[in-house]
Amino acid sequence: MGVPLPRPAAQAARLEAPIEEWPYLGQEVLVPARSRKVCMTCHWFRHHAGVNCIPLLTCQLHQGLLGQGEHLTHRCLGWTDDMVRQRGWAPEVA
Repeated sequence: MGVPLPRPAAQAARLEAPIEEWPYLGQEVLVPARSRKVCMTCHWFRHHAGVNCIPLLTCQLHQGLLGQGEHLTHRCLGWTDDMVRQRGWAPEVA
């Protein structure tokens, strides 16, 4: 088993915070996109059931929330293709 690497205090606090308390990502992170490279197609995109089952759209890379609809029209510079598209549905293990 590996030893966990130390994390900056701000990042460690954010990782322990509930998803509902993550900050919304703004224009400094998200840029408009007019291709298939948008948050919804990114490997880091997730959605969670929030309070009253209202969906919360999240970016696991930036540990932040996405505003409703932004996942369809924006992306960040850390966008990566989904692992299924990169390697296939069930890649062979060597």
